[in-house]
Amino acid sequence: MSSKVEERVVTTTRRHADPAPQAPSLTSRWISRLAVDKVGAVYVWLAIIAVFSIWVPDTFPNLTTAKQILNANAITGLAALSVTIPLAARVFDLSFALNMTLCGVAVTHLVVDGVPLVAAVVVGLLVGLLVGLINATVVVGMKIDSFIATLATGSLLQALVTWITNDTPISDARLAGAFSKIGQTTIVGITLPVLYFAVVAVGIWYLLEHTATGRRLYAVGFNPEAARLAGVRVARLQFASLVTSGVLSGAAGIVLASILGGGSPTAGTPYLLPGFAAVFLGATQLKNGRFNAGGTVIAVLLLGTGVTGLGLANAPQWSGSFFVGVVLIAALTVTGLQRRTTLAARPTEPEPDSDAAVPA
Repeated sequence: MSSKVEERVVTTTRRHADPAPQAPSLTSRWISRLAVDKVGAVYVWLAIIAVFSIWVPDTFPNLTTAKQILNANAITGLAALSVTIPLAARVFDLSFALNMTLCGVAVTHLVVDGVPLVAAVVVGLLVGLLVGLINATVVVGMKIDSFIATLATGSLLQALVTWITNDTPISDARLAGAFSKIGQTTIVGITLPVLYFAVVAVGIWYLLEHTATGRRLYAVGFNPEAARLAGVRVARLQFASLVTSGVLSGAAGIVLASILGGGSPTAGTPYLLPGFAAVFLGATQLKNGRFNAGGTVIAVLLLGTGVTGLGLANAPQWSGSFFVGVVLIAALTVTGLQRRTTLAARPTEPEPDSDAAVPA
């Protein structure tokens, strides 16, 4: 036993005698950040750009197309970001697309009825907040699986949309004034929704990466039970994440209605699959299995580039949905593998050492 103690003393002495390990150089840090397993979607995105530049060289590789991709996918980005926070806390919000529709038709209906624009927008945001509160109460308070609960909530929202619109788009000359400027104003060819997308992305990035709340959200997402035992208020975080999703998706729906110039009873539905595809693909980037804003932005641009390129190449109409579906399946597969790899790589608790209590 004394020999073991001596070995530990020698090892400790050598460890203190050895010079401190040098910090990795700037070059090595950048090589690590640009590794395929961290930003593989960026390389896929560049490959897609190269393919369409060769396929349709007259229309694709120019600044106009780049602006078109940004403008056309800003709402997809807002939709994806609205579910990034609840997914980080391991809860689904399948009602976000119908919430977008409901908030959009609610605001347009109020504007057409002569309600001041600011008041109408505030009411629309409150509708989104109410939807988030309902989702949070059902999922967290009543402990119903979020997948099933938000799917049921979505059905209720669809009924409300039908009641308000009678399945007929809301259109009126009043919607062509100040309301249309919310989503149709352009600055050097870039619409305001792109700016909204960037601001929300930065806000979520800061929340998840630079606050204690973000770290707790990730802890809940990886292992809710372990987070609870560590003192994290799991229920409160999941409740807040669903409320946040309701407000963000509601705001996205209002911007979408402004872009469309009216309230469509099916406006938000097309964003369900692309939104989830973007956020799950984004989880494979930068953070290895964690849902994050930066990865979501990369995914939105990748998906938008592919769909826009297929459109410019006069590909069949179904090709865009097929492309998004394939990307979603691949993203789900990679995300699952990364999560399992991360969990498997975590160190296990060492066995107690019988010599640890022996004095040196």
